[in-house]
Parts: sequence; structure tokens; C-alpha cells
Amino acid sequence: MLRIRLTEEAIAARYGEQEMRCPTHLCIGQEAICVGVAHALKQDDYVFSNHRAHGHYLAKGGNLPALIGELYGKGNGCCGGMGGSMHLIDPEAGFMGAVPIVASTIPLAVGAAWAAQLKNSGQVSVAFFGDGAFEEGVVHESLNFALLHHLPMVFVCENNLYSVYTRLDQRQPERPIHGVAAAHGCQVATADGNDVAAVVDTATQAIAQARQGKGPLFLEFSTYRWREHCGPNYDDDLGYRPQGELQDWQQHCPIQRLTDQLKASGTDRAFFQEAKDSIDAEVAAAFQAALDAAPPRYDDLPGLLHG
Repeated sequence: MLRIRLTEEAIAARYGEQEMRCPTHLCIGQEAICVGVAHALKQDDYVFSNHRAHGHYLAKGGNLPALIGELYGKGNGCCGGMGGSMHLIDPEAGFMGAVPIVASTIPLAVGAAWAAQLKNSGQVSVAFFGDGAFEEGVVHESLNFALLHHLPMVFVCENNLYSVYTRLDQRQPERPIHGVAAAHGCQVATADGNDVAAVVDTATQAIAQARQGKGPLFLEFSTYRWREHCGPNYDDDLGYRPQGELQDWQQHCPIQRLTDQLKASGTDRAFFQEAKDSIDAEVAAAFQAALDAAPPRYDDLPGLLHG
């Protein structure tokens, strides 16, 4: 979680230099869901993400220099510098892609789950999406198809209460999102998305069930994004969030919560500083590698584009 947080804080700090020329959506405040779900997955399990993808990518084992290189549009990026923040992929890590169009990776994840079932490979497919995606018809079509074929599929809804600047209760009727999934006939579970231990427990049980052929499952985790919808800044000045709401949620920071628990259990305090120093050095090296890398070349494009 700290690695994701420090990486995104560095992105936010450097974004104004105008060297990263792609939109970027930060998941600061939501790290526990990324890490807790990925903790329960195997390397060859599939993960599909959305526009807020950095945390999912890193948690699943994605390459940090390749992530930063992609933001800088450099040839060492995970998409060769031609995709940007919202188009990350690393098949070797089982991270099968992020796409900015809301809910568009969910049917892709279902397709991967169907392929895994047909091959009897034992793999599980996970789709991460926000509460806003639940308003797209393809989510419900995907749920229906996954349920019809009993696919090894886990739907993970990161409910951070907002779709861009519009609060959940202004977009959806007053009922729990997971309740609608249950009405489809799907097994559901919920947990505090800022408590990484709770996420690990919930995800571990769901993924084990899916792997045993008892899927699909729908998980809803409550959380909150700290920064603006798109960009490196804070946007409380826009007035779309109730006064004090951000500060209240920051009191439930998933990283601070786990840090406090570890300290209370006797973890050496030097551990935390050593971890931060190590990650800071790794992040700095990734940024330097991106700055030093060459831009993508036309000759590096797939052959089909040359036609």
C-alpha cells in the first residue's frame, strides 16, 4: 500500500512539470482494495482494471519503471509509451489491461473467465470498477452471462461514492449496489475497503470459491478517493463534496490504520522508515529511467499498423 501511495504522490508532485502529457487518475486513499484483492490472487490469475489503474497494476505485480515510462510516453513504458496512464498492461503479471471507457473491461474479464473455464486452467478473473460503472448496462449483461455459465469470475466494486463530481445518492436510488447484484442471483459480500485485513479475508474467500467452480461472486468495498477525479490536485474548492467529508475519510487512511496496528503489535518502528526510504529510492529510480528513456519509434509499432 505504501509503495502505491508514494508512487502516486510522486506522480502528483511531478505532474505540473508538463512531462507527463496524459490524463491521470490517482487512487490515493483506495490502496487497501488493490492490495487486499491482489494478495489473494495467483500470478496467472487475470485482473482487468479501469481508468484509475495504477494501484491495481502495481499490486498485481506490474513493473514500476514500465508504469512511469508509460506516463511519460517513453519507449520503456508497458505499452511502449503509446497508451498513457489509462492503458496499462502486463500479461506476464496477469494484468490484462486497463481501459478508460467506463465498465468496458468488465465483459473482457468475463470472457477471460470463460476461456479459463473452457481450458480448465484453474485461473480466476477479476474485474475492478467503481460505483459509476454499475450504471452501465454491460455490467448487468456481464453478471447475467457469468452467472449463466458459472464462471470463475469475481466482480470488485470500489464504491468511493462519486462518479466524477456527482455523489452516489444523486445518481442511483437508495439501495445497496451489492443488493442489485444479489437480485441477479449472484453471491455477494461487503467489507470496509479501507481495512486491508478485511479486504484480504473477503477476497480470499471469494476467490477460493470462484476457483472451486462456485462462482461468480460480487464484492463491494466502501472507500474514498482523496484527490480530484482526474489530475494531481485536491478539489474541495469546487464544492461538490460536503464540507469536512474528505477530512473525515482521511482519518480512516488504510495505510495509517495498518501502521497503527503493526506498531501496537510490536513491530519495530525502524521498519517503517526503512520501508519508506527503500520505496522512495525505487520510485526515484523509476522516474529517472523514464526521463532517460527514448520515445517510442514508428518502427516499434505492431506490423499491422504499418499497412
